Amino acid sequence: MTALALRLEPGWKTYWRSPGDTGVPPEFDWQGSVAAGQVTLHWPRPEAIESGGERTLGYHDMLVLPIEVASGAEEARLSAVINFGLCDDICVPAQVSLTAPPPGQGPDPLIEAALAEVPEISSDRPECRVEPIPDGMRVTAEFAREDAPEVAMELENDNVWVSQPELTRAGTSLIAQADFVDETGKPFALDAEELRLTLISPDDATEFRGCEISLD
Repeated sequence: MTALALRLEPGWKTYWRSPGDTGVPPEFDWQGSVAAGQVTLHWPRPEAIESGGERTLGYHDMLVLPIEVASGAEEARLSAVINFGLCDDICVPAQVSLTAPPPGQGPDPLIEAALAEVPEISSDRPECRVEPIPDGMRVTAEFAREDAPEVAMELENDNVWVSQPELTRAGTSLIAQADFVDETGKPFALDAEELRLTLISPDDATEFRGCEISLD
């Protein structure tokens, strides 16, 4: 286990993996690594950031992003070229090339604290409706919860752009609706099994993997 640590100047922010309409999600290139297996990013829950009338998901002050590497080889070395967005009043692209340091003597408190902020995975699946729109697909999901102020909706496929979900409430349920647009700019076969839906509040977050298609 290692981590990417970004310390930000006051007022600056960077983005979560699915930031919303205008955010810039980070991209990782692991090709410089040696004897490293699968790499898993453990994203701490983000906060809602308002700037220029837009609302995105990201981080102020500092981001510690735990990175789990599946490798038992002593010669394993994790290297990455990382592209990400940094924003104050305007956004600028940034790139860093990093190599993970040798293992420490014990768990790192910063990494442990970040892991404690990772959304809890739920075994439940919300009901959802998937329908075509002129340039892609629209997903409407219903959650038996009304106290989550933010919802993130995303697909495993990185080539699909997802709008910031629109939220409404119906009784004790929260309704989230977002548009999914891939490179073709046309309706496409969206697999509900690949949907990742995250409810985010200031104190906790819950992630749902997949949803149950409603025929209504």
